[in-house]
Amino acid sequence: ADRQGHSRPKMAHHRLAQAFRRALGSGAGAWNAAERKMSWGRIGRGISTRSKALMKVYTRTGDCGETSLYNGHRAAKTTPYFEALGNADELNSFVGVARIQCEEEGGEKLEDLMAMLSVIQSRLLDAGSHIATPRLSSTPERLKLVEFSEAHVDQLEAWIDQMDEDLPELKNFILPGGGHAGSALHVARSVARRTERSIIHLVSQGEVDSAVLKYMNRLSDFFFVAARYASMRTGNEEVVYKKADADAVGRTAVPRSASA
Repeated sequence: ADRQGHSRPKMAHHRLAQAFRRALGSGAGAWNAAERKMSWGRIGRGISTRSKALMKVYTRTGDCGETSLYNGHRAAKTTPYFEALGNADELNSFVGVARIQCEEEGGEKLEDLMAMLSVIQSRLLDAGSHIATPRLSSTPERLKLVEFSEAHVDQLEAWIDQMDEDLPELKNFILPGGGHAGSALHVARSVARRTERSIIHLVSQGEVDSAVLKYMNRLSDFFFVAARYASMRTGNEEVVYKKADADAVGRTAVPRSASA
């Protein structure tokens, strides 16, 4: 019994380390994604406190510009997979910033929006797991683990409609702004657009399911409406686009700096 109990933590520790190294490439977001994806209760059962303490964030396996996908295949960090993963990770970081801005600026007024943003952060990790498991080179069992449902797209649309019901009619183009929370959500919107663009090629090649692309497309719409919603609930005016007056442009003098 002692012998079996001693080997089990060792094997579990090895499996967990392998899973971490294969998850979503490199970077803090990737490691966090791996930690959430792999259940400590399932994979890490029986791991001693000392074994967990030996886990390190760095592996040195990516020092030469390559890293592993979730299916175990190694690839250069410049491949479209890791471009898309990096964008999704960056987007998740900005969503986290936006959520904190909503909490600080809106508090209870934006509790519903903060809850939505928390869910979106988790779904972005799911999308990353899916992207990191190319469909053409992964086993059916592995693909089953990272399926991405179109129900997530439906959820975004329901949230968009819910917020839009409370918003005044949009009669002008608006500029990023409208308070700290609104501005942060506009940043998330623009990063979502970049993330979407980086996924299009992978979808066209059959490596990523179209549901992920739809989700990213709808996500930028969500952030646009959410930015307006946050501005309204916090009492900040939206910044309206103003067309340049051709006559005024000619008469406007640009201030010269003191060093000019």
